[in-house]
Amino acid sequence: MELKDVDLNLLVVFDQLLRQGTVSGTARAMNLSQPAVSNALARLRTLLGDQLFVRSSKGMLPTPLAQELAEPVSHALESLQATLSHKLTFDPLRSVRAFRIAMTDIGEVHFIPPLMGALGQRAPGVTVTTVRNTAVDLAAEMSQGRIDLAVGHLPELSTEFFQRRLFQQRYVCLFRPGHAMDKKKVSMRDFEAAEHVVVTAAGTGHARVDELLAQGGVQRSIRLRVPHFVALADIIATTDLVATVTWTFAERCARYFGLRYVSHPFALPAIQINLFWHARYHRDPANQWLRNEFIELFSE
Repeated sequence: MELKDVDLNLLVVFDQLLRQGTVSGTARAMNLSQPAVSNALARLRTLLGDQLFVRSSKGMLPTPLAQELAEPVSHALESLQATLSHKLTFDPLRSVRAFRIAMTDIGEVHFIPPLMGALGQRAPGVTVTTVRNTAVDLAAEMSQGRIDLAVGHLPELSTEFFQRRLFQQRYVCLFRPGHAMDKKKVSMRDFEAAEHVVVTAAGTGHARVDELLAQGGVQRSIRLRVPHFVALADIIATTDLVATVTWTFAERCARYFGLRYVSHPFALPAIQINLFWHARYHRDPANQWLRNEFIELFSE
């Protein structure tokens, strides 16, 4: 006989018969009829080829085989019940969980400082590793739990994923103080007359900006192309180059580098920044906790 041939409900009846000692007592304990218990016992007897319980003046007495099965069956059922009843929890104050989050370098600028500040107070043992969403098979890595969350403009993450909107990004022109574009409003003529630095961030919403400007017939004099945003503020602060960037990045550059920005003269659509997680981890307490931290810190 193999385990696949055994109805788990029969083992539950067997365990209760051992505890109760009578068919009627087992029926009451399990909220079943006496015929249902008797039928289950008959099936067990046929399955195991043993009487299992014999009637006596003291109730149903277990046979040697039933006594031999008593402890392992009881232990297995208790372990299974404990597992099914156990609700996983996540204690951020005690956890040493290492989270991996996919985002761009501009995402790191916006998300990581506030996030790490919050974790220092709420989850001092938790660590975070950021991963470039273009450097891995993001959907596969998230489905396997190797990346916990992804944040950004990621329309390719649709099926199998949950998402939560955090905020929208609009685009502006970023430049140094005193630049020819340093005024309340700039025209397309001003924009086309300037020299530009472009961040070639493949796989992000920023790459789409270049496509839209080209499709709109906008003529830019591009003097410099860089693969990331890390040095952009330093470059703009020391040159006459102009960059098309998101408002949140420009606002940070204005605060820490003294740069200026103005609304973009071209009607670029706003992009939506979302938080993504795989459906397999929708109810995972640790994943839920980290998602809630993002929502609390960054949701509009």
